[in-house]
Amino acid sequence: MNSFLTYLKSIFTSESELHQQPGLKGKAKVDDLLNTLITEKKLPGLAITVRKHGEVVFQKGYGYADIEANIKVDPKRTVFRIASVSKNIAATALAQMVKENGIDLDASLYDYVPYFPKKEYDFTIRQLANHTAGIRGYKGMEYGLNQPFSIKESLRIFKDDDLLFKPGTDYHYNSFDWVLISLAMQEASGVSFENYVREKVLLPMGLLNTFGEPIETDKIEIDEEVAGHMATFYSRRKSGFRKAMPVNNHYKLAGGGYLSTSEDIANFGQAYLKADILKDKVISEFLTAEKIGGKSTYYGLGWQVSLDASGRSYFGHVGNGIGGYSNLFIYPKEEMVFSILTNCTNPRIQDVLDAAVNIFLVDSQ
Repeated sequence: MNSFLTYLKSIFTSESELHQQPGLKGKAKVDDLLNTLITEKKLPGLAITVRKHGEVVFQKGYGYADIEANIKVDPKRTVFRIASVSKNIAATALAQMVKENGIDLDASLYDYVPYFPKKEYDFTIRQLANHTAGIRGYKGMEYGLNQPFSIKESLRIFKDDDLLFKPGTDYHYNSFDWVLISLAMQEASGVSFENYVREKVLLPMGLLNTFGEPIETDKIEIDEEVAGHMATFYSRRKSGFRKAMPVNNHYKLAGGGYLSTSEDIANFGQAYLKADILKDKVISEFLTAEKIGGKSTYYGLGWQVSLDASGRSYFGHVGNGIGGYSNLFIYPKEEMVFSILTNCTNPRIQDVLDAAVNIFLVDSQ
């Protein structure tokens, strides 16, 4: 809980700590910051889309989708791993299922997944969604598994472990919570999680370049043109970039297994700025931060919900996975959406991304 909340509270590092060309302002300043990430070899490639009042006000690709093939990033077409921004997509699908009375947030997981081993305490779908159920996180190299598990098969990874705490008494961010939620959704609906998300979220929102990683990683059943724009996934070493280790994220689609373009994710974020969405009772529940002992966890149901260093309200997610790092920030008051995707494992550039976002927000005042 602590390290994750520390990040959320300290978001938007001071720009004075960053190397910049003097005299630049606004978009030119952002352009310089992001170009520097490429020239200083902090990243192989990055795509950014910024929307304001419903319009795209900045969109650009930096660096390479594939270094070896010399293919540059295209923010409209390059497909990245979006890591934990997948939780926002999964939460949208869960909200839809709640609206359809297909699942009850306050019901026990065991009402839907009775074969999950009984723990000392019961816990609910809501507690899984806001990370207060006590399920553990990754151990060792579990974050980089390369086995073709179905969602149900993946329970073997963590099903026999005790809860970390009594549900509702603490917060522990992890992706296994959303593995359990996606399994409960499958059992409740009789439809695979992937198909439910496609039919209820991706297609209705027009997110045609967004899809889940397949269980067989060499068989991505998508449009050939979209497949042709898949980024190559890298990790950074002192000697430079190398292709990231192979990983199979199919079992954790809900927690971190989706792929998309910067443009699609920005369009997804824009949908949440519609007045009828923000005023929707169910969505409001999802976008309300949970409190433990009177203190905010800065997390709702599948959404980071917080204030930045300047006191501006936002919701969205930061994602970090093998070969991908992502940001989705939605600012309702400013009516702005920021979608930033990269093709590198944990590049440690959040301070620069925060500074870029802050420049746009200051300029919008």
